[in-house]
Amino acid sequence: MPDAPYRRQLFVCTYGAWCKIDGSDQVRQALKDEVKAAGLDAEIRVTKSGCFGQCGHGPMAVMWPENVWYHKLTVQDVPALVEHVRTGRPAERLRYVPASPGSNKTPEVKAKEAEKGKTVE
Repeated sequence: MPDAPYRRQLFVCTYGAWCKIDGSDQVRQALKDEVKAAGLDAEIRVTKSGCFGQCGHGPMAVMWPENVWYHKLTVQDVPALVEHVRTGRPAERLRYVPASPGSNKTPEVKAKEAEKGKTVE
């Protein structure tokens, strides 16, 4: 079986309103820039992602293959994520550990969705 093309892949939610409003596009671009500047672009792929179902906790990212979830990211957090790539050790202060599997949207997000007539999970 051939090796994977990248050692790690970092998926950044850039879908919908919630993560985008909180700056996910800027976080993703800063990650891409930092990974390239560190010479790690052959080892890690920074990828746009759809919704993780955790609206209101963003911007969010997930590091694979470790399945480490990050939340409330800012551009200032990018070096800590790149350090995860270098060392394999997660940035504990940024980790997202939901209370339960599945959708964990914040009450504020659920209320706004209900106001608009959307199905609330």
